[in-house]
Amino acid sequence: MTISTDNLASLSVSDFDFHLPEELIAQQPPTQRGASRMLVVDRSRPIADTLFADRQFADLPSLLNPGDVLVLNDSRVIPARLFARRANARGKQEPSGQIEVLLTYPEAAGNWQALVRPGRKVRPRDRLIFDDPSGTPALKAEVLSSGDFGARTLRFEPVSDFFAILDRIGHMPLPPYIKRPHNVPDASADRDRYQTVFAAQRGSVAAPTAGLHFTPTILDAIRSRGVQIAKVTLHVGLGTFAPLRVQRLSEIHLHTERYTLSEETAAILNQARAEGRRIVAVGTTVVRTLEHCAYQAHRAQLAESTGSELAPHTGETSIFIAPGHRFRLVDAMLTNFHLPQSSLLMLVSAFAGRERILAAYDHAVRQKYRFFSYGDCMFLA
Repeated sequence: MTISTDNLASLSVSDFDFHLPEELIAQQPPTQRGASRMLVVDRSRPIADTLFADRQFADLPSLLNPGDVLVLNDSRVIPARLFARRANARGKQEPSGQIEVLLTYPEAAGNWQALVRPGRKVRPRDRLIFDDPSGTPALKAEVLSSGDFGARTLRFEPVSDFFAILDRIGHMPLPPYIKRPHNVPDASADRDRYQTVFAAQRGSVAAPTAGLHFTPTILDAIRSRGVQIAKVTLHVGLGTFAPLRVQRLSEIHLHTERYTLSEETAAILNQARAEGRRIVAVGTTVVRTLEHCAYQAHRAQLAESTGSELAPHTGETSIFIAPGHRFRLVDAMLTNFHLPQSSLLMLVSAFAGRERILAAYDHAVRQKYRFFSYGDCMFLA
């Protein structure tokens, strides 16, 4: 779903490109959680006069105002990266090598959407066997259908506790730009550091990375400032991994992701909006959730002549936010640095202006900020 298309016809994916030296792609998290750098960008100035302040993430509490609402995504990453062997019709292993499977989205009755590699070796009606470290089969699945670029639908045989088995045999679904040895697809530290300290609701296949910087101490300091902390849940899915394969922004359609807006958070946001207090989103996943919910409330108001307050609910969103979008809820945001020509870079460009964001990224490159999931962050206010 694209909310505004005012400027999309004139914009190309290539308009959101920038040069990034490979050595600036963070391969490891900082030694201590919360020790990242933070680029502060003031949106109130004309683009040509924008000030870029080089700060530390630990300075974030001082940039928040009493009465602000800081919104976090409490989704928890599941170890969704698996390795399988293919079995023939009699259930015996075929000499086809190891199959890598990335679970991306759960469907009904134990079915999952997934990406498989190498895709040419995995066809509908094939059976996949997922062994535990001892070599004993722990999960079995049948391939129901195939799609483009390695997409498959898998039906897993029922087990007593599917997620407990994932915890035992799965690996953290690190993005492809974070390099790990093939025989060690994630380091033991990744289990901890590719997860926020407030993660609670299991279901993401990628971390909401702006939240990775927070520590209990920093959260306590934020509360001490008189800032309310609220949580939404958006389970990050395939869209994080899938490159954009179109040229025009008007042709972009993102994958669906599941979200929940709780009764408590809806009440906090409604009150803050009524009182004119600032809503600060931590990460693009929170921005997408809040703006989707606000848009749905606006549509209901127009259709039913009701108020525009947010209502608690669970739903799905494929919202694509690009320049021209009218932000209804988010007043400030914390975000990591995103990939060139990505939908997330387009979102932050919608929030702060494309020219301002590209200038900020140029500054970050020159100042050798660390980029992407394990990298530094940016505060847009």
